[in-house]
Amino acid sequence: MEFIDYYKVLGLSKTATADEIKKAYRKLARKLHPDINPNDKDANTKFQQLNEANEVLGNPEKRKKYDKYGKDWENGEEYEKYKQQQHYSNAGQQQSYGGGGFGGEDFSDYFSSMFGNQSGGGQRSQPKYRGQDIQAQVQIDIKEAYTTHKKEFTVSGKNIRITVPAGIEDQQTIKIGGYGSPGMNNGPSGDLYITFSILNTTAFKRVVNDLFFTQDLDLYTAVLGGEITLSDFNHSKLKLKVAAGTQNGTKVRLKGKGFPIYKKEDAFGDLYVTYNIVIPTNLSEKEKELFTELEKSTKN
Repeated sequence: MEFIDYYKVLGLSKTATADEIKKAYRKLARKLHPDINPNDKDANTKFQQLNEANEVLGNPEKRKKYDKYGKDWENGEEYEKYKQQQHYSNAGQQQSYGGGGFGGEDFSDYFSSMFGNQSGGGQRSQPKYRGQDIQAQVQIDIKEAYTTHKKEFTVSGKNIRITVPAGIEDQQTIKIGGYGSPGMNNGPSGDLYITFSILNTTAFKRVVNDLFFTQDLDLYTAVLGGEITLSDFNHSKLKLKVAAGTQNGTKVRLKGKGFPIYKKEDAFGDLYVTYNIVIPTNLSEKEKELFTELEKSTKN
């Protein structure tokens, strides 16, 4: 698997703070989100890498391992255990190995050779091989993504039931530890990585945690002002005051009425409502006369 520099993906250095990582992720997520770039495969690929970077660097424990082991961060601890085991088993053979239990083998050699450089000599225990990771795709509806829910599916013959947190994003990947391929020689199983594909069947457009909605507005309310009622994503009724003289394309922000924020209880993005002023058609003769009089009055 090609190595991805997560710091480079986020445009940050290794000294970046947790807050800087969070801000960089949100900024780039808005720019690269699939809904903003529906036909841009390059942007979609970068968005997946962005989610991976945030998943690792946004977690203090994972980031610590990533900084220490690089591309092999998930297997780093297994390497350390193997190294310690070999140190003790080779204690009596240090001279033949030039004084070192590994004979010059380093961390990179370990993962590139997968123990392939071992040769005879002494009673060695069989090395334990970690099982391969499995990648899986699961599609859910955006309405499911709005709430925390249980999801059951089958991967490689295994029935898996997981809790999907509210606010999960399109193309976001989560890890289920130990559900990958089994290891060899009693080695640990690999992990299962599930990438979620979210199908949007609503009139709302989602960008990260914010929702966007276009609301038709009749000409008379736009001109004179008034009050309208609309439903948010959760079908709650919202009453909005419309200012007199509202222009077509006017955008109104409703704070906290957007999509749930992933793994943050009672935290939501914002809802942006854009007004689309509808010009009346099929006017009666009387209505046409009134518009004509109005036109004349504005010119005088």
